[in-house]
Amino acid sequence: MEKLLKLRSFYLFLGLAGGSFGSYLTLLLVHNGLDSSQIGMLMATGTLIAIVIQPMWGIISDRYNQTRLVLILSVAVPAVLAVFYQSEYFFVLLLVYTIATIFSSTQAPIADSYAIAAANRVGSSYGSIRLMLSIGAAVGGYLGGRYITAFSVSTIWLPFMLFNLVAVLIALTLPKQADENHMMSQSFSQGVRKLLGNRVFLAFLGGSFLVNQTMAAFGTYFVLAFKTVGGSTSSAGIALFIASVTNVPSMLYASKVIRRLGRERTLLIGALIYVLRWGIQVAFPYPSVMIGVQVLHGLSFGLFYISAVEYVSQITSADMQATGQSVFSMVFSGFAGIVGNLLNGFLLNQGGVMAMNVACMVSSAAGAVLLIYVSRSARRKINIPAKGLSA
Repeated sequence: MEKLLKLRSFYLFLGLAGGSFGSYLTLLLVHNGLDSSQIGMLMATGTLIAIVIQPMWGIISDRYNQTRLVLILSVAVPAVLAVFYQSEYFFVLLLVYTIATIFSSTQAPIADSYAIAAANRVGSSYGSIRLMLSIGAAVGGYLGGRYITAFSVSTIWLPFMLFNLVAVLIALTLPKQADENHMMSQSFSQGVRKLLGNRVFLAFLGGSFLVNQTMAAFGTYFVLAFKTVGGSTSSAGIALFIASVTNVPSMLYASKVIRRLGRERTLLIGALIYVLRWGIQVAFPYPSVMIGVQVLHGLSFGLFYISAVEYVSQITSADMQATGQSVFSMVFSGFAGIVGNLLNGFLLNQGGVMAMNVACMVSSAAGAVLLIYVSRSARRKINIPAKGLSA
């Protein structure tokens, strides 16, 4: 139980750091002289380089049993580099974002593989740990808006650094591994080849990609879009708080929903709520609606992410958990992040908020179609066997 308490505290401070900084990073970059297209290019380039390097982190964690070390580096390096976001030079900002992303991109797959193993060992659920990140993001998003209003967006990196350093201190007290050590019984390329050789898993990755690329419109451009339609920075903080706090109940009860409906059907429900969420914003592009619709964020992202992570954990062998989560993260956060940042940045800059929202609605609908195939395949019992990568 002490390990779970430490993990929940770690996720909490990660959420506080990300919520207070991530959603306002675009405002900081605009303050430094960049437009939305440049921001999209910066984030896409940094994410692309991070994707190329990311498999290395999974291999280090799985083969050399260095989960805690990788976890600490993934938090400490971005925290230290945050001070350089004060620069007004595009090249400097690109370099800082790229290096920070190379390390921070491994936070989710490594922390999730750690949390799943720890939760399973004591009979708890991954969702009960992951929800602390949402609580932290909710509070951090609200405090970030208040901080900018009271001080300046130019120093928003300061609370980000402090919260991350607290997370590092907590991570130092965690065991080297979440569970007993498992040495990799096969190479990274062999494991990935077996995963990608299954059509149902490829459909799952495709659906995840199409659904999550829309999250760049929220995570990267929400504050800019919100201000474009007449909203204020402080009200944006309220919207971000609502979006994050509604994750808590959905993640808390996600395991119950999954046990009742199955992982694949839960994924599909999450995707359909994405479609509804963007459809409402297409029909009613007003600040008050953009705030209220964030209630659906918890149902969409919360259910989708928990079921997706558990789905990957189910089909990945015990000795390649971090590697399996890294492959999923490469698509879900990496490639989806690149396309989402470039596409939504371009649409926002050239076509406005409406064009971006319509594209997100269409993309999430296409993702839902692929997940219908995944769900039907599961019902026909031709999905990937639960034993692992032996499909």
